[in-house]
Amino acid sequence: MSVLRLSFLTVLLLFLGGPLLAVATLALGSLFDASAWRALAQDPLWARALALSLWTGLASTALAWWGAAALLAQGFVRQSLGRLLRGLPTMLATPHAAFAIGLAFLLAPSGWLLRALSPWLTGFEFPPSWPTTQDPWGLGLIVALAAKEIPFLLWTAATQLQRDDVRQRWRAEHTLAQTLGYSPQRAFWRVVWPQLSTRLLWPLLAVLAYGLTVVDMALIIGPAAPPTLAVLAWQWLQDADLATSAMGAAAGGVLTFSVLLSALGWHAFRSLAAHRARRGNGQRGVLPTFAQKNPQGDTRCVPPLPLGAWWLLGLYAAVLLALAVGSFAGVWPFPALWPEVITTEAWYSVWASGHTLATTLILGLASAALSLAWCVAWLELVPRRWDTALRPLLYLPLILPSVLWVVGLYGLALWLRLEGRWSGLLLAHTVMVLPYVLLSLSPAYIGFDPRYATLSASLGQGRWRFLLRVKWPLLRRALVASAAVGFSVSVAQYLPSLYVGAGRYATVTTEAVTLAAGAQRSLTSAYAGLQFALPVLVFGIAAWLGRPRRFSTVGAT
Repeated sequence: MSVLRLSFLTVLLLFLGGPLLAVATLALGSLFDASAWRALAQDPLWARALALSLWTGLASTALAWWGAAALLAQGFVRQSLGRLLRGLPTMLATPHAAFAIGLAFLLAPSGWLLRALSPWLTGFEFPPSWPTTQDPWGLGLIVALAAKEIPFLLWTAATQLQRDDVRQRWRAEHTLAQTLGYSPQRAFWRVVWPQLSTRLLWPLLAVLAYGLTVVDMALIIGPAAPPTLAVLAWQWLQDADLATSAMGAAAGGVLTFSVLLSALGWHAFRSLAAHRARRGNGQRGVLPTFAQKNPQGDTRCVPPLPLGAWWLLGLYAAVLLALAVGSFAGVWPFPALWPEVITTEAWYSVWASGHTLATTLILGLASAALSLAWCVAWLELVPRRWDTALRPLLYLPLILPSVLWVVGLYGLALWLRLEGRWSGLLLAHTVMVLPYVLLSLSPAYIGFDPRYATLSASLGQGRWRFLLRVKWPLLRRALVASAAVGFSVSVAQYLPSLYVGAGRYATVTTEAVTLAAGAQRSLTSAYAGLQFALPVLVFGIAAWLGRPRRFSTVGAT
């Protein structure tokens, strides 16, 4: 390895690897406070809050995994993955908080669902006192999390299937299995799914960690008495009393151990299933619970692709429509299906706070650009064995609970004297965005055919000319899509903006989550709608920039 390359790698590690390691060290170091652990053990709420976190996190992860696997099976067998994935950018661009706000407006006792059924079916003239949102069982939170994570798992699977070598090999193996007498569905579960699911372990771990430790969605649509442990830890961390704040860090440690134990349990389950498959006592690989053999030996799966896809698209359309109508609603008595007064006051208020929009845009674009440049340099320069060894460090923001991670971010900002400064806020967002950009870009970048480089070198072209004229243009779609994902992740950041920004920088997400606790339906919907519109706009630009090149054929004259 040349000295220049080694120097550049050192700069890369210091630029973001150093802050990642420092944040992880500070976050985990906050756990070694015996008095905080004793105080946590004596608190009457933490055990119930932990049970709620485990229930909502594990149930939503299982539903998301089940739903994504079912849709992938139908799409792969029917060779309609292109149609299935066409609507993913819009669903991915919908921030978690905005989706939770729209779902809450849809399911609330005064929401559209009951309005559509009242009074002709329900007989209600006034909103009932039903716990349809913030229910004590966490069902609303489970639905919201599962609906948001299914598109993410589908998209990460699509990044694997975009590799020509992988797609062609799996398609050939799937066809070969059918020649051995397996039905198309069963061939997918026995041949393709075991290989694909192994490549989705990091995304699945990210979904599990997020579901167990989410704060913003739990504040909006999760249980409140008691809340989940992540919300309880967030409330304790905001307390001015140092002992209470330390108890919040200890609760974050409990969440960290919960994530690790859940991941180990999943690994043990997969190992047991693989062992049984080798002994011939079960299906090969990990089969979803809905794949059961019928008497003819075939596999009955979930409803056909159009039905499952339409249910998901319909839910997103209803949520977004609720946000759109709510942002223009004035007087809206129950059970009227449509507002009596249409007003634009909420959007005027949003427009008046232009600095909030500017902060969100600049933070999102800057953090996405920095993360993309870092990831490209990392994937281009770092040896594969280094990359494999250091991936767990780079993926720490996906695994550590957000409430614990923000403790490390805040400690690093204080140490570097960046609290309440723009540079500190940009660093916090970039650290959170980087693993998502790396996760989305890696399959396409690593799977790039090395023969292009050999051919370019044989023609006497230098490395930079090869990158600028061949490799990066061919990877343009993956590059702009990863940048769009990074932007959407930055827009959705709540806790880093709140803590590292020290309240001096308001973003669209912090305003939306704050307003969700009040009764201003129109203003909350407007901010949530803006939170959705920004990533959609960037995803649209990315789709336009990443469109395939079209060459015109000039006929002979």
